[in-house]
Amino acid sequence: MPTKWIAWQQVSQSIQADDAIRVLQAVEQFVARAVPANSAAEFLRDQLPEIAGELAANSVGFFMRNPDWVAVSQHGRIGLSEMPKSLLMDVLDRDAGVVASLDSVPGTYLAATPVPSRSHTGAVLTFAGRSFPDDALPSAMLMAKAIGACLDFLARRSQSVRRIDQLQSILRISLNLSAVHETEPLLQLIAKEATRLLECDRASIFIWDKEHHELVACPALGVEGNSLRLPDNTGIVGEVIHQGVTLRIDDAYNDPRFSRKVDNASGYKTRNLLCGPLYGSDKKLLGAFEVINKNSGSFTEEDEITLADLSLQVAVALQNTRERESLLRSHHQLTQQVTKGATIIGDSPAMQAMRSTIRRLAATDLPILILGESGTGKEVVAQALHYQGPRSDRPFVAVNCAALTETLLESELFGHEKGAFTDAREMHRGKFEIAEGGTIFLDEIGDMSPGGQAKLLRVLEQKVITRVGGSLSIPINARVIAATNAHLADAVRAKKFREDLYFRLNVVTLDLPSLRERADDVLPLADHFLNLFATQARRPNLKMSPEARKRLQAHAWPGNVRELRNLMERVAFLATGDTVEVDDLAFILSPEQLNVFEPSVDMRLNEATNGFQQNFIRKAIKRVKGNMSEAAKLLGLHRSNLYRKMRQLGMSEAGGKDDDVDFPDDMV
Repeated sequence: MPTKWIAWQQVSQSIQADDAIRVLQAVEQFVARAVPANSAAEFLRDQLPEIAGELAANSVGFFMRNPDWVAVSQHGRIGLSEMPKSLLMDVLDRDAGVVASLDSVPGTYLAATPVPSRSHTGAVLTFAGRSFPDDALPSAMLMAKAIGACLDFLARRSQSVRRIDQLQSILRISLNLSAVHETEPLLQLIAKEATRLLECDRASIFIWDKEHHELVACPALGVEGNSLRLPDNTGIVGEVIHQGVTLRIDDAYNDPRFSRKVDNASGYKTRNLLCGPLYGSDKKLLGAFEVINKNSGSFTEEDEITLADLSLQVAVALQNTRERESLLRSHHQLTQQVTKGATIIGDSPAMQAMRSTIRRLAATDLPILILGESGTGKEVVAQALHYQGPRSDRPFVAVNCAALTETLLESELFGHEKGAFTDAREMHRGKFEIAEGGTIFLDEIGDMSPGGQAKLLRVLEQKVITRVGGSLSIPINARVIAATNAHLADAVRAKKFREDLYFRLNVVTLDLPSLRERADDVLPLADHFLNLFATQARRPNLKMSPEARKRLQAHAWPGNVRELRNLMERVAFLATGDTVEVDDLAFILSPEQLNVFEPSVDMRLNEATNGFQQNFIRKAIKRVKGNMSEAAKLLGLHRSNLYRKMRQLGMSEAGGKDDDVDFPDDMV
């Protein structure tokens, strides 16, 4: 049989349509069998007989050169010993398939093709038999390519499984470390866990005493006192310290950089080692982390990654109390982010524009003032700004300024020193310090005291705070987001809010629409909250009847999103069926609807008209929570005209306002 070669670029031109369909079916089978396979060996053992049947071959072999030829898997009587090694080398060198006579077995053909695979480099797939169609080599090469892809999939999956196991082990180690608060026992525990995780004999942490140019090893097994001090330029560890790189040594005694001082002192023999730098969270070099003598073979690149991950935990253990507390706060914030989230629901034009604006602003550190009625979701917007920005892994701290007195507000925001006031028995860190590196959200900023306003202005301008009762200026790094449902411009004119603070906060303003202004979002919000609370109530997701959905859309929602959220929470826990009916929503009817003004036929037209106008104005005022400016806007009037009309109607709510603008009788 004459020798025939086919390069990869010739395969697509050489294969027949029927053969291509057969190959595609075989590839589908390979993929289906690769998914449940536990290993590459198992996959090859199962598939080689199938491949032999597809190409009518008596024997199929999967051989690798590493550097000598080895049989990874084979099927049939003809094995590696019968293979012409020079021809297999040519297959790899030329990266092409070949069909030739197998001289070692008279009357037998041999087809060989390279296997493109990152995990099995230098692999060749061979077919041997009594006959081999001239047009079958392209099919064999495509099958080899599919086999290589499946093997790479299995290798990546195996690597991922090992990586997950290592990360889970590191997580368990970090939990164990949190229970140890003394340095020496902590380092001994780290060394013990490192030897188990990296499957080696010993491990040591070298702390760098930069001032004295020494390395302090702990634990130093086999050395008196279990501790050892070395010059910081000694051996592999010294090079890691000064170069800041990880070194993997496969043969320690043949490496000129390795120092035998420790081995000579302890009687221990180091075969191989892995040593990496140990950095603190401030990127300063703390020392080095070394593991010695892999139990089987040498340390690998995966071991380097594992050592680097474990080194992060070691660095945490060596940091001071403030850094550990910061990590705990960050962990708490991340947990809150996962469980609570900061999702903005709604596809109305107003919400789409709001999400776009949030994405642009999240990456900045600009102070932001969020305006909107009560319940419109100002804190949710603040959370979205935080969690979509670069500070997302740092704390988000919310403060309700309206819920605190002047003294307590300043103490909560800026902290207080021990003895600053009665009951100040210890130093208290304020919210700005707790939010270090993150975001502080000041809700109801319009209710902040004048003293608190002055201190907040200083924080925004100078980035420092002073605790109550203290004099030390503490630098802080926290983004400030403020919110209010009041009209700060009016408060500035009334001298109730500092003008300079107003302009400092008003760099960027987000004006949240009320729920009635984005009625299209009522049903998506209702569905979101209903599913959320149904999960908390441990019941299947509830559906709303068409009548209930219409009732929700008809409601004015004076309490905005908060009112809708509270309603859905009650419905999720109290609704009796799997479908929310309109009767389940009966309690959202506004109380004033029970006392709607109904004019009597005995009334004069003027009396009936006045009664209707009084009732209509009261409903508008109640809808906006007593905000007269908003009520006037809702009625299409100027504020002074509204007060004038209320006095004309004899409404006590008008108070003693005196406006000179006349109100035409046909305006309402």
